[in-house]
Amino acid sequence: MTSTALSRAGSIERMRQRTTPWDIVVIGGGATGVGVAMDAASRGLDVLLVEQSDFGKGTSSRSTKLVHGGVRYLRQGNITLVRDALRERTLLRDNAPHLVHDLAFLIPCHNLWQRFFYGIGLKVYDFLAAGNNFGRSHSVSTDDAVRVLPGLRRDGIRGGVIYHDGQFDDARLLLNMAQTAHQHGACLLNYMAVTDLTKSDDGSVTGVTAIDQETNEEFHIKCRCLINAAGPFCDSVRRMDDATCESMLAHSQGVHLVLPGAFFPGDTAMIVPKTPDGRVIFIIPWHGHALVGTTDTPITNATLEPAPQADEIQFLLNMSAAYLSKAPRIDDVLSIFTGIRPLVKGDKSARTASLSRDHVIRVSSSGLITITGGKWTTVRKMAEDCVNRAVKEANLNSANCKTKSMRLHGFMESPPVNDPRGFYGADLSAITELEAENQELSVPMCKSLSIRKSDIVWAVRNEMARTVEDVLARRTRALFLDSAAALQIAPDVAAVMAAELGQDDTWCREQCERFKSVAAHYVPQQGIA
Repeated sequence: MTSTALSRAGSIERMRQRTTPWDIVVIGGGATGVGVAMDAASRGLDVLLVEQSDFGKGTSSRSTKLVHGGVRYLRQGNITLVRDALRERTLLRDNAPHLVHDLAFLIPCHNLWQRFFYGIGLKVYDFLAAGNNFGRSHSVSTDDAVRVLPGLRRDGIRGGVIYHDGQFDDARLLLNMAQTAHQHGACLLNYMAVTDLTKSDDGSVTGVTAIDQETNEEFHIKCRCLINAAGPFCDSVRRMDDATCESMLAHSQGVHLVLPGAFFPGDTAMIVPKTPDGRVIFIIPWHGHALVGTTDTPITNATLEPAPQADEIQFLLNMSAAYLSKAPRIDDVLSIFTGIRPLVKGDKSARTASLSRDHVIRVSSSGLITITGGKWTTVRKMAEDCVNRAVKEANLNSANCKTKSMRLHGFMESPPVNDPRGFYGADLSAITELEAENQELSVPMCKSLSIRKSDIVWAVRNEMARTVEDVLARRTRALFLDSAAALQIAPDVAAVMAAELGQDDTWCREQCERFKSVAAHYVPQQGIA
């Protein structure tokens, strides 16, 4: 086991000194790629992961923050996906209790038939989840529904059904997975973009060419097995292997709105399982705010910063107004974030909302392994399946999968309840030690968020944060929770980072300008396509 701190300089040096091929090189630092690296490293394989931007920059930090079997997949009849996801939900909570917790969901019903229909369906959900440590479903009266959801509109509601699923912080879980992979010997690098694949005379993939985005240094990396886990960008990697290959993906984007917690008080979430156009909408308490999502809009191309469309935002506002006693307006929205789903193509006539969320593994004639599709909840199983395939294809000497019972970095037997920084888990004590050594680090940087200078120092020293965006979007969730507040404190964040990284005022100004450009996609009314 190695140091718990993720060090980019250390990883660069380790890669530079490597003289023999890595067992596995993983392209992509989202949930799937980091999951693969963690699984492979824990089996004793030599693993290098390279990510073109920051860990979780794209889809993996922009989920609905749920670890769930998927009620909508049950309605679609995908029993296998639901059953597997419910099993994985329990494993995630067991292995990372500081980040994954039980959350009650209310389905508001408009008549007794709906209460009966959803009640029966959720008993099936409970049955498929038999033996796990989450709550069970039950029917509630109108009075009880309004009691557990004080922000719910009473008119038109005839009680409801409560069931239980899991909630988590996606970007923080990803970081803990990256730290766990590192502790088991994996080498991980953000801001390292793959520009080409290298092949032997017989056409087999032997490695990659990669460019350090910070220094423009080029690296030629050799490996015995190459895994493409680039999420929405996996087709771009596949075209490096075969310029004529057909696309695997049908991209879809999902938009989320973040509202002040006053619009949705309490600790119970709400789901509208079928909107007028067939979508599923959640309203969820998250870090003291209310999260509303999501949409399912087909798009042509994947980008690192997708923009919400005006009709997507209006749809979410309308659905919120239909169920909340206080109807939100665009001026009430604190932040908007948009993620892209890497959905595997099926029937060309199918809507993206109906395409499978199952994962797919394909091996090209050159030996490139591509894994895509899937969902956050099943990332551990995806990684296990992918590494099993890699071991077989490349004839690697590997131990069996260990991740079912492997505690993730930050694990705490009894994590603090209602602590706004409880997501740090076991690391929180080290952060409070930093604050004890320098009281200035413990002062909150703004009134609306819990971020402190100690969070920034910790992120730079231990979590490979390289930019202001890294800190405000993913190491903390400031940009996702309150875009205006994040923009306001960006210069102070840059100053703290500059002191840690040995940068100057010019770097600070450049960082603030870059962050302002990214944040424009999150600011209500500014980032609309």
